[in-house]
Amino acid sequence: MLDKVAQVRLLVVGDVMLDRYWFGEVSRISPEAPVPVVKVERIEERLGGAANVARNAAAVGAKTALLSVVGDDEAGRTLLRLLSDGEINAGLHVDRNIDTTVKLRVIGRQQQLLRIDFETIPSHEILDAKLAEFELRVAECDVVILSDYGKGGLTHIAEMIRLARAAGKPVLVDPKGDDYAKYAGATVITPNRSELREVVGRWSSEDELFAKSQKLRTELGLEALLVTRSEEGMTLFAADGTHHQAAHALEVFDVSGAGDTVIATLAVMLAAGADWAEAIRTANVAAGIVVGKLGTAVVTRDELAAAL
Repeated sequence: MLDKVAQVRLLVVGDVMLDRYWFGEVSRISPEAPVPVVKVERIEERLGGAANVARNAAAVGAKTALLSVVGDDEAGRTLLRLLSDGEINAGLHVDRNIDTTVKLRVIGRQQQLLRIDFETIPSHEILDAKLAEFELRVAECDVVILSDYGKGGLTHIAEMIRLARAAGKPVLVDPKGDDYAKYAGATVITPNRSELREVVGRWSSEDELFAKSQKLRTELGLEALLVTRSEEGMTLFAADGTHHQAAHALEVFDVSGAGDTVIATLAVMLAAGADWAEAIRTANVAAGIVVGKLGTAVVTRDELAAAL
């Protein structure tokens, strides 16, 4: 099925951010406060949020477009450059009233010591313009991913789902928060274990998880609900029952961005013609590879082919 991936046209919409990493050595504690002093030796900038989803889809070979909002600032221009370098067709609407979302991570001795976030919510005018562009772009894609990081970029998500489904396109949603009603009508949503718990409450057995997940899937009118469960792997709840994949990671180094890899791989495989079982098996293998890398990383098509 990987040989068909190059024909897939994928549209990612959502909250983009710039992931900055300051790497350095820690050799002493500050005399001002009981905190480590990091002597920064290297700085890296990577695509984050919905941009990392797009980067993952492009890395496995899909023709990838991205629709989002950035500020009129250096971080926004850096995102555009990185997207261009990754051969991603970026439609970034510039909102001069906001700062581009930046997550700054300070790394010492391969350990994350601190994260600092910079973010503001986009204006209604820019979001309306983005919705209008979405209507045009959705006709040109095979599958849509809506990547919700709760930063305000998907205010019109219910309308986007309606437009995409009316055009016959599968819609995959990476959800955020405790209000899943806005995701009604999507093809599949991909919460992690803690995100699902926020919505359906705790469970004490696999049977209880099955009942709660199927109830939520039915209420929202979804074809499927995919729960990523860290060391427990991932489970897909669909109308015809469940499909479970055990965790595939050989070594867990960094789980940040693993959800982006899962939804990107799942979308690409479904659009390439895979069934649910094959799609989640491939997504699970991809997740197992990416958690062995530092930071928001990607899995290439060659890496995936070698691991399958």
